[in-house]
Amino acid sequence: MSHRGSWSGSYGFMIAAIGSAVGLGNIWRFPYLAGTSGGSAFVLVYILMSITFGVSLLVAELALGRKARLNAYGAYRMMAPRFGFAGGIAVLANILILSFYGMIGGWVIYYLGTSIFAPGLQTKEGFELFSSSIFWPVFCQLLFMLATGYFIWKGVSKGIERANRFMMPALFIMLLILDIRALILPGAFEGVKFLFAFDISKLTFSTIISALGQVFFSMSVGFGIMLTYASYLGRETPLNRASWIIVLSNCGVAVLAGLAILPTVFAFGMEPEQGPGLIFVALPAVFDHLYGGYIFRILFFILVLFAALSSSISVLEVPVSYAVDEFHWSRPKSVFLLSIGISVLGILCTLSMGNTLGWFKICGLGLFEQLDFLCNNLLLPIGGVLLCIVVGYIWRVDRAIEEITQNGEHPFFGKEVWGWIIRYIAPVGILAILLGGTGIFDFIERLLN
Repeated sequence: MSHRGSWSGSYGFMIAAIGSAVGLGNIWRFPYLAGTSGGSAFVLVYILMSITFGVSLLVAELALGRKARLNAYGAYRMMAPRFGFAGGIAVLANILILSFYGMIGGWVIYYLGTSIFAPGLQTKEGFELFSSSIFWPVFCQLLFMLATGYFIWKGVSKGIERANRFMMPALFIMLLILDIRALILPGAFEGVKFLFAFDISKLTFSTIISALGQVFFSMSVGFGIMLTYASYLGRETPLNRASWIIVLSNCGVAVLAGLAILPTVFAFGMEPEQGPGLIFVALPAVFDHLYGGYIFRILFFILVLFAALSSSISVLEVPVSYAVDEFHWSRPKSVFLLSIGISVLGILCTLSMGNTLGWFKICGLGLFEQLDFLCNNLLLPIGGVLLCIVVGYIWRVDRAIEEITQNGEHPFFGKEVWGWIIRYIAPVGILAILLGGTGIFDFIERLLN
């Protein structure tokens, strides 16, 4: 195991795992999904799904990774020889995800730079001009990939763990500062009500499916990240307790991000249903009229950059671990070659946002939208179903529980319920995400209405 690296201890693992879960999914995706998917109804379902499906799947993936002590492909091949392809899907999904995730990370770097030197460029027209151009989006994307590759190249404890030991506490502190500033604004309480005053009329099929999909997207379950992180983990860490800490931290950051963004949007009379442009278009307009807006704008985009990096590091580690284990490449060689390949694909995604490759569409979707749909609507749910099959039916629940508890050394309350969730309930919920990706639930809603 020494050639693969290891965590310095349980805390190092958990802070890195929290960093993986706490990413753009919390800071960028959660607030805009809450804004477009029913507000408090979405938040309630998301939290319930996180502490049931999320915890259960996370425990399963951590147990599989620690037992095998291999990369995603190697772990599945070892535990279920006919299911090695499940690990291959995980490796492929992370490569594709990082290609467009790096593009968005590049946007964050650009917005941090303009926050310092040219805040006036942060308008709707400025965003459209930037995202459709060539030089700056590509340059910023390469900077983001360079930073991601650097931390992976430094290794598990000296790179991934050390980066998260700094970024995660800083992220929490900055979020709290932004929350306080948002909540003292006149009219901010409307945003708080939007998040927490439950309205059953907003609870729809689409809300439930969006919340379940967000659990997968934000918590890094089902596509090999937590499996890979657990492969570097010692036997002394109680997996059940670690899973609860990771999930509750993830939910906490999502809610804090919602409290920083949505009350601010309401306080300035803007609509929360603005989709992905919420932090790149709506919030910069708010900062223009906010007392101390220059400082809070910079603080906010530093926060978003830390969140993006903590997740991109974990995403790149999955294919790097695969290359180290299966091809016996050195870590520097693996990082170098994979970063180049992913960056090339990422540049194509970036160019698809403008006129250069914007003409290339399949079913009306550009390359970025195609990869986003393929990963989030197909590969990740498929990976989740395969995880349930391997742990629940091939490795078997009783053997998994032995690994989780270390033969009774660590407590695992509710292990019988966990077995039922992994074998029966979670696969049904994950298949619902797959069906939701086809638009069938929107069709059902229209029929019912």
